Amino acid sequence: MVIDIIGWIGSVMVVLAYASNIYKFLASDSIGYVLLNIGGSACLIVNTLYHHAVPSAVVNMIWVLIALAALVTRKKAAPPANLP
Repeated sequence: MVIDIIGWIGSVMVVLAYASNIYKFLASDSIGYVLLNIGGSACLIVNTLYHHAVPSAVVNMIWVLIALAALVTRKKAAPPANLP
């Protein structure tokens, strides 16, 4: 039951990220969009591995890697903070 709840939470997070981007609530390079994708996909990985759905787990692992790469790239491209 807990694994299914984790899967549903992941599904909601990934769909929320997608819808928020499509309807221009979140930019695809925003931290919120990236974190929703990482969190949602991580939850889906737990669920799909538990249910032995390896192809779906692999897709979500790739999804997490893409989002993590975007996060790293975003961090490197960010201008340095102006410190007093």
